Amino acid sequence: MSTASQIEAQPYKSSLYGVPGRIIFCIFILTSVVSVLGIGVVVLTGTLAGVYDFTSYWAAGQQLIHGANPYSASAISILERAHGYKDTDKILFMRNPPSALFLVIPLGLVGARAGSILWSLLGLGCLAASIRMMWRMNGSPAGRLHLFGYLFAPVLICFSTGQMGIILLLGLALFLRLQDSKPWLAGMALSLCALKPHLFLPFAVALFAWIFTRKAYRILVGAALALGVCCVIPLFFDPSVWVQYIQMVRRLGIKNEIMPDFGTILRFALDRQAMWLQFLPAALACVWALWYFRRHRMDWDWQTHGSLLMLVSILAAPYSWFADQAILLPAVLQGLYSGKSLTSILALTSASMIEMMFLGGVNQYSVPLNWAYCWPAFAWLAWYLWPMRSGLGSSRLSQGIES
Repeated sequence: MSTASQIEAQPYKSSLYGVPGRIIFCIFILTSVVSVLGIGVVVLTGTLAGVYDFTSYWAAGQQLIHGANPYSASAISILERAHGYKDTDKILFMRNPPSALFLVIPLGLVGARAGSILWSLLGLGCLAASIRMMWRMNGSPAGRLHLFGYLFAPVLICFSTGQMGIILLLGLALFLRLQDSKPWLAGMALSLCALKPHLFLPFAVALFAWIFTRKAYRILVGAALALGVCCVIPLFFDPSVWVQYIQMVRRLGIKNEIMPDFGTILRFALDRQAMWLQFLPAALACVWALWYFRRHRMDWDWQTHGSLLMLVSILAAPYSWFADQAILLPAVLQGLYSGKSLTSILALTSASMIEMMFLGGVNQYSVPLNWAYCWPAFAWLAWYLWPMRSGLGSSRLSQGIES
């Protein structure tokens, strides 16, 4: 049964008490306005076409639509340099598996600037649909608290870099919305989460346990069918695309990549050559997820328990970027609706503001190895647990976390 049906929808009291609270709120609004205006300038002037992840997506689409290798270092480099990418030391590759290439095929039909606008509009549509579904899942409460989703710091970073985290968010929101009423479609939605499967490892462990326990095989079949179609589509353009992807992975690897996540920092801090250290948090989190599901299997609710799973999954991911935390928006909004606490709102807005200050305008691929860039994942988890444990949410949510 949906959590939304057990939470009484009440209007959120948005009044801010005290000078400190109002100052923090004003700073957050100012930072958000500046960020949104900056994103608008980047998209409308075509600057996005020459920087960050969108460049690699567009170049891969151009290659694929012409039957060429979308993972070719030399060809991708020429396309990126021709459209404004200035980093001479690094080539941006689309590192997603070929099952994600169906997304960039339309980009191969247009120029870089037009593609950046289309990509941004796609992201905005995905975000609007996701927020709408999350609002409905939480009981369609009065007020405008859901609008915070448009200013969530990782979401803004997705738009400023052209990252596909918002598409992952749509897949997660669709699954949460449809898993009970339309399992086939819910399973198909999971194919979007498979664009970056390493971000969902503990979540996936609990999902498989839930599927086999509840015999919800229609979700599994739906996911397999959709993922199969996504894997086949690129083959019509480049029959060797899977071989080329494997060659790219072997050539690049992640051994020397500096990423702002806990696994990478753990490996660099203890033994840079021990790759297993980078996957240790994810392995431990998967074991915890199995235990967590077994403990709550009788009253399992994906909106409640899935939120905590996603927070842990992002924290323990073997490699991730700040923009990937956009998929935490369902957990964040659920925490806001269940807690309705001024303190939690201020904590969240402050965290979003600080995140944007740290990473706004900084190339994520050259982020220095610093604990300061790893803290947001810990902050979201701590924030989510705090209002539940302090009794600000519904009794059912509190019991789900406490036990």
